[in-house]
Amino acid sequence: MNTTDLAKSASSDESPPSGLSAPAEAMWLAKAGRWEEAHEFCQKIPGNAGAWIHAYLHREEGDPSNAAYWYGRAEKPVPDSSISLEEEWIQIAAALI
Repeated sequence: MNTTDLAKSASSDESPPSGLSAPAEAMWLAKAGRWEEAHEFCQKIPGNAGAWIHAYLHREEGDPSNAAYWYGRAEKPVPDSSISLEEEWIQIAAALI
């Protein structure tokens, strides 16, 4: 599954496709607008992947200081303000699925 397929599924399906990795499922939930579920789910993903998704979610939420903390935990730079949430979602999903 690629990022386009994942995004299409998130916009049309009621639940994530079976067989997704944990990071892909978290990104599916985020794209589907299920922020609370994505937030809770990503906290169960160990290492940098979970932290990166967590950072993205707090950026989406509009909490830049919390997002910055999680970008640091993920060992990723805080995205420049010119990078849209959509662009970042694609970058993260492409790297993690």
